[in-house]
Amino acid sequence: MMKLQYQLNAAFTALLLIIMAVTGYVIYSLILNLLIQDEQRQLEQKGEILVNVLDDAFISRQNLIGFNEFLQDQDLQLFLYDREQNTVLYSTLPKQIVTGLFMNNDFSNNDEELWEYGKEKYVTSRILFVPKSLGLELILLTPLGDLQVVQHNFIQRMLIVFAVGAVVVIVLSYFLTNKLVTPLTRLNYQLKKIEKRKFDEIEPIQATGEIKEVAQSFYDMANELQRYINTQQTFFQNASHELKTPLMTIQGYAEGIREKVFDEKEEEKGLEVIVTEVSRLKKIINEMILLAKLESEEVTYQKELFGVNSLFDKVMERALPLATEKEMDLKRNIDDTIQIYGDEERLLQALLNLTFNALRHGNKQLLLTARQEDNHVIMTIEDDGEGIEDELRPHIFHRFVKGKNGETGLGLAISRAIVEQFDGKIEAGKSTLGGAKFTLTFPITLSK
Repeated sequence: MMKLQYQLNAAFTALLLIIMAVTGYVIYSLILNLLIQDEQRQLEQKGEILVNVLDDAFISRQNLIGFNEFLQDQDLQLFLYDREQNTVLYSTLPKQIVTGLFMNNDFSNNDEELWEYGKEKYVTSRILFVPKSLGLELILLTPLGDLQVVQHNFIQRMLIVFAVGAVVVIVLSYFLTNKLVTPLTRLNYQLKKIEKRKFDEIEPIQATGEIKEVAQSFYDMANELQRYINTQQTFFQNASHELKTPLMTIQGYAEGIREKVFDEKEEEKGLEVIVTEVSRLKKIINEMILLAKLESEEVTYQKELFGVNSLFDKVMERALPLATEKEMDLKRNIDDTIQIYGDEERLLQALLNLTFNALRHGNKQLLLTARQEDNHVIMTIEDDGEGIEDELRPHIFHRFVKGKNGETGLGLAISRAIVEQFDGKIEAGKSTLGGAKFTLTFPITLSK
């Protein structure tokens, strides 16, 4: 996790440096153009002031004395240029520079804003005297090097601001990534506890956003895993008990018959007990194998569209003998239009397990219903027996959990597995008849 923090900080710092470099380059490129434009504007303003101040008496090709005297006290670099004769009448610059600029640049070209002489460049601004017929033009200059000094000073200050900002942002990034990574580090520590199956030592972590959601999913997973492990342990304990009991009975009678400790009548009775226990043992093993296949999704389903009415006809046919024996009244309330897409035999098995369970625990009545409600198909099996004990209800669909008069404790677990394979849900509750009520809910996508 610490490596992740370093990687995030390195990536953020690299991104910040790239952005700052690009920004600095763009500003460095633009600032000189802005300084040149600003300097030209200032030179133009100064030139216009000079032109307005100068009297017409100063401006003539024969009389430049007054103009010279006026400019002696002005700290300006300028030319008085005669456009008609293409000559420089006057300049405040040294003669060598004037000659060099005149030779290397086209004074008559108004579009040429930068003049060059040697290694130096000059920013220019031109103002015509009025009347324009005089052909006189005032050209003011500023060395580009002066503007570049301003540019460099500005960039230096900007770099200082960038550096301070970068330090602040990197420090802030460190604390933010630390806040992000620390919960992950703690979560990883809690995962190690799951690896060692120390479920009781798992502690919640403080987190926000998506990490909080991940942590909650982690706790839910840990609870479900603990429940699964506990269920597996209970399963093996119950399985060993359920298998051990008939085996001990078979062994006892088999040894008694072998040692001839029983008389003929008792021996015949012992053989009947052995056959009964073998059948019971075979049923438990078959149901255990089926449940294992259902929960591991190894069972192949033959899906087809079938009516719920015909499904309940088959349930009633198979349940009728036991209901007649117990003198129970079988009733049903079915919507004939409902159809289901799936494996009819598997769903029939689930309903039969629930129906026979209701017959064993009911007294006089058993009610089967099926209806379509909103986006679901709902089936119920209700009886008028003693119902399910409150403390047993949350575990009633677990393997080898049996109520009073229960058989193997696997029938309801098999029904739950089949219903869940149909993307459905099964619940146990209290019936209006007074006994237990099992409710099966399937999504509408399974209906016609």
